[in-house]
Amino acid sequence: MARGKAPTFELQRAAILDAAAALFAQKGFHNASMSALAEACGVSKPLLYHYYRDKEHILFDIADSYIDRLLAIIDGVVARGLDDDAHLSELVTRFMEEYEHAHDQHIVIVQDVKFLQQEQAAKIAAKQRRVVSAFADAIVRIEPGLKGRKLERPVAMILFGMINWTFTWMRTDGRLTFRDMAPVVTGIFLNGVKGFVEQSGRVTA
Repeated sequence: MARGKAPTFELQRAAILDAAAALFAQKGFHNASMSALAEACGVSKPLLYHYYRDKEHILFDIADSYIDRLLAIIDGVVARGLDDDAHLSELVTRFMEEYEHAHDQHIVIVQDVKFLQQEQAAKIAAKQRRVVSAFADAIVRIEPGLKGRKLERPVAMILFGMINWTFTWMRTDGRLTFRDMAPVVTGIFLNGVKGFVEQSGRVTA
């Protein structure tokens, strides 16, 4: 019978991923060598190679584990059975809280996943589509006519455009937190999407 990984192994790997995410977010994936990663992680280079064969696999695990957390957030919101507006509002709020908590991982997802190998990139893209679909479904609950025009996913991407880039201008030591901004985003979005189909009969997919 194969032996499982020791708890200390998983803890060390999690610490490596956190430190690597911080380095990638600061310097970019291409500017971070395995030597620099080992230094940032506080381990020797040979020990780093014991956990990861190359930095591409580190990047993949950062992205994969982060999106898994986003999918878990979605599952948690769905399980609450909220009404339509509250459901979308809670999704936005929980995502923005996660963006703040996992600031480095979010930057890596936005700027560095394009450097993944094809097979790895395909796995991440499939999970990202599940995230977008969940938001698209939430939006259709509010404005059902979007589905008939095949606009539910484009409109979901507009919403992601509002929240995914907040890290470029939101300051962690600023007056407003990510949670403070969540109802602002939701309010603006809901006021724009409700009744959109009826008011824009000329818009077609």
